[in-house]
Amino acid sequence: MKLGLCLGCLSWLGMVAWGGDFTRNEYDQFEKCEWQSPAGGTLLYRFYQPEVREGETYPLIIFLHGAGERGNNNESQFVQDHFLNLIFSEAGKQHPAFCLVPQCPTGERWCEVDWGMAESHHTPEVPSAPMRKLHELLEWLKTEYPIDPHRIYLTGISMGGFGTFDFLVRYPEEIAAAVPICGGADCRKLAATPALRSMPIWIFHGGADSVVKPIRSRMAYETLKAINPNVRYTEFPDVDHISWVNAYHTRELVDWLFRQVKK
Repeated sequence: MKLGLCLGCLSWLGMVAWGGDFTRNEYDQFEKCEWQSPAGGTLLYRFYQPEVREGETYPLIIFLHGAGERGNNNESQFVQDHFLNLIFSEAGKQHPAFCLVPQCPTGERWCEVDWGMAESHHTPEVPSAPMRKLHELLEWLKTEYPIDPHRIYLTGISMGGFGTFDFLVRYPEEIAAAVPICGGADCRKLAATPALRSMPIWIFHGGADSVVKPIRSRMAYETLKAINPNVRYTEFPDVDHISWVNAYHTRELVDWLFRQVKK
C-alpha cells in the first residue's frame, strides 16, 4: 500500500506574496502531495520530477522552509522561492534532479529548540513530528522513484537551517551534502557524529542577522572545521536575516552541490 498520496497539481487557493524570482509556471511543476505516516498524522509536501530516462538515477534536493512559511495549504513553502535557483537557473538545468519541498504545520518546528539562543543548543532526544515524518517520506520516495541514494542534498533557511543541522545529526547516512542557511546547531552533536567528518557542507549566514545570531553558524563552522576538511562558510557583511537570497545566487553553489557524491 502506497502511503504517499499525490493530490495533483491543483490551482492556487489563495494569494501569497511570493519571493519574486520565479512564476506560477515553475511552482506548478511541483506536484501537491500528502504523506500519511504509518505512526499517524500527515505531512504536506510538493514534489518535482525531472524528465527521466530508463535505467538512470537522479539527485534529490530537499528544501526546508522557515518559520514564516508554516501552514496547511501546501503552498506557502514557496514564499521564499530563491532555492528554486538550484533547479531552474541555467546552471541548475544542467543537472536534472528531483526536489522535495515539505511544509511544516503551523505551531510545529523542524527542530524543537529556541532559535534566539546565542550559543549551541541541545538536540532534543526525539525528532519533532515533522522531522520524523520527513525521514519516513524520504525512505518511501527512494523506493518509488529513480533517486540516486548517493546524491541526496539537503538545504534549509532559518528554521529550516536549524532543521538541516538537526537532520544531519539524526540521519547523516542519508545525505551527500548540505547547505544550512542562517540556522544553528548542537555543536557537541556535530563533533560526535562520525559521518560529518567528511561530508561536504557549505554554511551561509548574514553578518547583520538580527533574528538568528551569526555566532550560531560561526560556531557550527568552527566545530566542523576542526574535524572536516570539506566544510565551507560564507558570511555576507551587512546582510540581515534574508541571507538565503545571496546564498542561493552564489555563482559557484549549484555546480559545487551537484559535484558531491556520498562515498
